[in-house]
Amino acid sequence: MFGLGWPEMGVIVVVAILIFGPKKIPEIGSALGKSLRSFKEGLRQPEEESENTETKNQ
Repeated sequence: MFGLGWPEMGVIVVVAILIFGPKKIPEIGSALGKSLRSFKEGLRQPEEESENTETKNQ
């Protein structure tokens, strides 16, 4: 994933725990997941809208 190995991922996790604390990390993960989900939905909406306009034009 992005050219990172397990040692690098471990260091990132440890630094994140030191910076944010163990209680804040689940909140950050949840917010990140919601953001990614809404971003994906936003990417799908133009496709659905274009499909709907194509079927109406025919």
